[in-house]
Amino acid sequence: MLSTVVRNLARRSFSTTPQVAAAKNLTVRDALNSAIDEEMERDERVFILGEEVAQYDGAYKVSRGLWKKYGDKRVIDTPITEMGFAGIAVGAAFAGLRPICEFMTFNFSMQAIDQVINSAAKTFYMSAGTVNVPIVFRGPNGAASGVAAQHSQCFGAWYSHCPGLKVISPYDSEDAKGLLKAAIRDPDPVVFLENELLYGVAYPVSDQVLDKDFVLPIGKAKIMRPGKHVTIVAHSKAVETSLEAANELAGKGIEAEVINLRSLRPLDSETIFKSVQKTHHLVTVEQGWPQSGIGSEICARIMEHETFFHLDAPVWRVTGVDAPMPYAKTLEAAALPQGKDIVHAVKQVLGVK
Repeated sequence: MLSTVVRNLARRSFSTTPQVAAAKNLTVRDALNSAIDEEMERDERVFILGEEVAQYDGAYKVSRGLWKKYGDKRVIDTPITEMGFAGIAVGAAFAGLRPICEFMTFNFSMQAIDQVINSAAKTFYMSAGTVNVPIVFRGPNGAASGVAAQHSQCFGAWYSHCPGLKVISPYDSEDAKGLLKAAIRDPDPVVFLENELLYGVAYPVSDQVLDKDFVLPIGKAKIMRPGKHVTIVAHSKAVETSLEAANELAGKGIEAEVINLRSLRPLDSETIFKSVQKTHHLVTVEQGWPQSGIGSEICARIMEHETFFHLDAPVWRVTGVDAPMPYAKTLEAAALPQGKDIVHAVKQVLGVK
């Protein structure tokens, strides 16, 4: 049923003809598409498989135009069986190929979690370093809009818990292109968590990002906005919400430093530590659930590091509510972090009204 909904949305919203991004601006969808295209062109071992990735150009048009360019052997439509095609992809990686395994939504990766964790993540260790598994599991993660509880959770904390995996959670077009290219080239399994609501958003990019050689390092966060009063750490769409809150806070004389994590495993602790040592206050933001979340991990690392002694107030976590996602639009908005929630958290941390 969801597949039908996605197809109908795609027909209404997206052209099946590749769009050329305006100079200096690139949508997240086109950034991902160009990253895959450039890596398939560069390395004949790279191929993509998943539901509707070929003739239909992808449920969200991320693989648009690739089937016509590379054909059936490298752009492969699969049956609706995540465990099956994820297993095929892992086996191909064992054999030296570099598969990109697309899940129509990461909620469906639960059907293939044995392949992702037991087969992909653990094989390098269990083979004593003799078998690499160069595979990328990618697709939309977290809350979309109006798809309710079974299709809305964030898997960042789930997968970043597992040794053997690298977990990337990009925000803008620069993140999407540079980090996906890095993931495809990586010798280890990478979980690449995109956000459906950001696919169509165009972000300004430099000429360097448009270059075929542009690659970002995995495990390095980015300071999106410098500040001196409080550090706000976020990933994926929560970065957008954090930047909106930072703009509002600036109008009140509070300069927030906003950090885009980009990578959840490895986590760039050093960038967070340096920022907190400067601002002496920290707020973490994520759309996932609070217990055992990314914010919880950051809090633990602060506690275990000398940075703890630089804090002038406890760390404050802003998260999704601790409940399955409601279907009703108003309740859905209430279940996700909003700018006002971040502004409130910052005021509480700083002790201002």
